[in-house]
Amino acid sequence: MNRILVPTDFSEQATNALEVAAMLAKKHDAEIYLLHMMEIPMQHIDPGSVKSDIPETLFFMKLAHKKFEDLMDSDFLEGITVHETVKADITFNEIKDACKEFDIDLIVMGSHGASGLKEMFIGSNAEKVVRSSDVPVLVIKNKHNSFNIKNFVFASDFKNDNRETYKQAVKFAELFDAKIHLLLVNTANNFITTHESRTRINDFISGQSFENYTINVHNDFSIEQGILTFSQEIDADLIGISTHGRQGIAHFFNGSISEDLVNHAKRPVITFKI
Repeated sequence: MNRILVPTDFSEQATNALEVAAMLAKKHDAEIYLLHMMEIPMQHIDPGSVKSDIPETLFFMKLAHKKFEDLMDSDFLEGITVHETVKADITFNEIKDACKEFDIDLIVMGSHGASGLKEMFIGSNAEKVVRSSDVPVLVIKNKHNSFNIKNFVFASDFKNDNRETYKQAVKFAELFDAKIHLLLVNTANNFITTHESRTRINDFISGQSFENYTINVHNDFSIEQGILTFSQEIDADLIGISTHGRQGIAHFFNGSISEDLVNHAKRPVITFKI
């Protein structure tokens, strides 16, 4: 992990995410790219382009830079290389392009949680980031005095299209020497026996050298509830899920898990693109 992208609007939730990113950067000698998606009132935008020399645009740019300066004085960023990036166009492509431009390994972003993904600090763009990012996205809800991952739940249907995301999850777990709890949630509408479930999981991980894991089959009313309940039972530090880009957030298993999983989970969630 060399480069971490942190989108921010300087809110409390965004700062919580930045603090976690700072802990990761110090632990792994990584750099942080702090990205502010600057919202300029539409009446100040020239259709087709944003001119950086008009007075209104300059005002918003200077305001953003001032907030950056104040944020850079934070003690938790001391000793970390932080790159300031301000974008004047609020589109998901800006974040996606930034990941390619700076060769980003991980996005760390804040969430208001219960108010819904569309109320996250950069609005509907956050939902698109979580859903479609080509790099892992770590969503942070609360303030963390330390960020240590010991118990990491990886929820999946353990079919072939999730193998690559599992490899990414393993790499992340290895950074913390964490134990992965492989979780398959059974529901009444999509039921398979415990024997079948365990066989599927074992087949899925066959050939993998990672050995610090447990195999778990949990029955519940819904997949989302099963993940949340199991994670609470083992006091998990992190929940990992896979996402299909165009099909919406957390579209894994045979159907889809709603955005509520990210909204309702009180613990951090990391997503991996299938």
